[in-house]
Amino acid sequence: MYFTDRGIEELASRRGDEEVSLDWLAEQLRTFVDLNPEFEIPVERLASWLARLDDEDDE
Repeated sequence: MYFTDRGIEELASRRGDEEVSLDWLAEQLRTFVDLNPEFEIPVERLASWLARLDDEDDE
């Protein structure tokens, strides 16, 4: 298990039954980056990756 998996596992166990909108998620990511600007690039990469998951051109 990677170190980062602990946070992912916590998220799944604490909030795994909830449904959220992508607008809500985007707002949470913005807030996180505002509070933690050193994570701007990784959050941007994650958001771009999530946005393009279904793009057939990237395969």
